Amino acid sequence: MAKVVIFGLLDTAELAHYYLMNDSEHTVVAFTVNEKYRDVDEFKGLPVVNFEDLTKKYPPARVKLFAPMTGRNMNQLREKVYNQGKSMGYDFITYVSSKATTFDNEIGENCFILEDNTIQPFTKIGNNVVLWSGNHIGHHGIIKDHVFFTSHVVMSGHCIIESHCFFGVNATIRDYTHMAKGTLLSMGACLTKQKTEEWGVYLGNPARKLEGKKSYELY
Repeated sequence: MAKVVIFGLLDTAELAHYYLMNDSEHTVVAFTVNEKYRDVDEFKGLPVVNFEDLTKKYPPARVKLFAPMTGRNMNQLREKVYNQGKSMGYDFITYVSSKATTFDNEIGENCFILEDNTIQPFTKIGNNVVLWSGNHIGHHGIIKDHVFFTSHVVMSGHCIIESHCFFGVNATIRDYTHMAKGTLLSMGACLTKQKTEEWGVYLGNPARKLEGKKSYELY
């Protein structure tokens, strides 16, 4: 059990507060955001602290951090906050819903894994990964750092997902796929190729690469 400070004041932070308080052994004690974005002193009845001042009021020896942010800028905003927190000396918790199905999988820090995810045996998940509700994560796979699965994504077995990838709702990838860094697979897309290009955008069924655009330019 840990005392936790949540980064953020928007919907995802509110959801994280609910999940931690109702489905974990952790206790949320405060929220934090960068000073220029702090426009309230309390949220959910708890204090809101400038991120720049966090070590003074909630030092790393007393609390852990949780930054369950969205996938904006291909997860690079969440990565920045995660790295800043680590440089300040904080450890991050991971939340795995009691309604998710797991099999002693290796799961890193600052992961937010919601209900009805199935993570099959022998699949490893890195740091700072979000699995929204209802995904199928196939066996013998590797999901690296700073990745975001929305909902009802099917990742078949033996896949490698490099950092900063993003999966839209109902996306599907075949077995033995290697998704390059920063790949964006759009909503409803079905990827039948076994390799993608870095920062590529893939649409449709079967999925085709959107030429002339990088994923970080679109999301």
